[in-house]
Amino acid sequence: MGAELLVIQGSLSGKRFPLDATELLIGQAPSCEVVLQDALVGWRHCAIRKDADKHTLLDYRSQGGSFLNGKRVLEAALTDGDQIRVGDTLFLYNTSQRNKQLESTRSTLLRACTLHFIAKAMAASDDPNSRVPFEGQFFQVIADLVPIRGGFLVLGGNEADLAAQIAPRLSNHEELARIIAGRAAADGIFAGDGWIVHPMYVHGALAGMLGVLTDAAEDNREILSALTILISAALENKRDLALLETDNALLREQVDRDRSGIVGESHAILRLLEMIGRVAPRDTTVLILGESGTGKELVANAIHQRSTRRHRPFVAINCAALTETLLESELFGHEKGSFTGAVSQKKGKLEMAEGGTIFLDEIGEMAPALQAKLLRVLQQRTFERVGGTRTMRLDVRLIAATNRDLASEVRRGAFREDLYHRLNVVAVRTPPLRDRKSDIPVLARHFLAAAAASCRRRVLDFTPEAERLLLAYDWPGNVRELENTVERAVVLGQGDKVQPEDLPDEIQEVAHAESSDLQSTVSSTKRESILRAWEQAGGDYKAAAQLLGLHPNSLLRLIRTLGLRQTLRK
Repeated sequence: MGAELLVIQGSLSGKRFPLDATELLIGQAPSCEVVLQDALVGWRHCAIRKDADKHTLLDYRSQGGSFLNGKRVLEAALTDGDQIRVGDTLFLYNTSQRNKQLESTRSTLLRACTLHFIAKAMAASDDPNSRVPFEGQFFQVIADLVPIRGGFLVLGGNEADLAAQIAPRLSNHEELARIIAGRAAADGIFAGDGWIVHPMYVHGALAGMLGVLTDAAEDNREILSALTILISAALENKRDLALLETDNALLREQVDRDRSGIVGESHAILRLLEMIGRVAPRDTTVLILGESGTGKELVANAIHQRSTRRHRPFVAINCAALTETLLESELFGHEKGSFTGAVSQKKGKLEMAEGGTIFLDEIGEMAPALQAKLLRVLQQRTFERVGGTRTMRLDVRLIAATNRDLASEVRRGAFREDLYHRLNVVAVRTPPLRDRKSDIPVLARHFLAAAAASCRRRVLDFTPEAERLLLAYDWPGNVRELENTVERAVVLGQGDKVQPEDLPDEIQEVAHAESSDLQSTVSSTKRESILRAWEQAGGDYKAAAQLLGLHPNSLLRLIRTLGLRQTLRK
């Protein structure tokens, strides 16, 4: 192909115009060979004129002008690679020599890409026999680059295995195969008997060998070295990808465990995890029931992480920690000036959880007025900010949790029945720690490792006596109490193991209760005091706690520890 004009910018970009004729006209006129519909281009703007083997750019005194390599010209000789601008169109003057170079470069790049993909296909197979068809294709492409009479490409990291693969390619010449494999592995390259064999390394380890049979061994060393690097890159990518996939799977498994935070292997925990796995993919409301400290928020988070909403926010709010007014603002947000102190607009937790999951902990503590508003959210999936008039649509999954018996609360009128049924679509119950005592050592060591790292202390384990005390205790505060107990032992302890004396007094007292008359007397006195206070308070545990001078949660723990729950329900 001779000289040509390549359009590299403009409305005709990508088109080619051969310069075989005496003259090639450029302009708006339909009779021009290159027609440009451009206001800056004249009717007969310019021409490329051929004179023997040379070409000249001639401008027909156009108003917009013709530019050669950025300079306006009336007449100028063209050389290979010149750029001509006419209006908004940019041309490249390209000779046959340049075109051949471009075609040669493209062909070489295409072959290199082909070799790389074939090498990747070979590397992906662990069966040497399945690589043979690819090997034939590989050397067909190489033969187009360099003169060769044969060759082999074998993969493996063992010298003996490589020799066994090379032998069939050498008409089962096992001795020569061993020599080639040994020399190439030891010295880095083998050259002899017309063969050039180059080893391939992946991360410094022998991964295979490439050999070619050629009459021009010395001339082809450089090309063979480049091909070896190309194949090594394919092998390296494949092995790195395999390692990444393995690491990724392990990390995902670890992350899933860490995200849930649910530790244990007891039957109760396995049933809980099975329930989470069944509930999570369904976009339904979940009510988590269980005593304080049993990990209800961890269960809610685990449901979110295994749901289709896992890439959206998980927003938690404790309904017992805020007053009614603050809780309403926290849930729904507020407009500027809606109440004293509302100096700016604020988004609520429901709005922040859009597309994700909202977790309402201790929902049994929610005031009746807010219960009605929450019911409307669940029914209509809409809400308004406090002090606002604009109704906003909501797409969230609601998970609620409580340590109260909501059915009893409904019967005595303390909780809305319609809201209870809306929440109680699927109920998940978290088991108390006393019902999964086999998990106590596992949990205790899990918390021990975390507390030791946090406190920067070297604490390795529990003594057998300390572990026996942990197992004997009834854990009214459940997992949260165990976590706090272990952290306290790490902070106050002095050795590299937790001793019995590092544990709180109540754990040691309860553990020895059966053999202690004094403890029996103390427990009996506690029972009588609690029963009297309960009767005086009319069954209101908060009022009873006030009479006894205790925090309500402490009273509930004592009731569970002393086994009074059934007695008080009568």
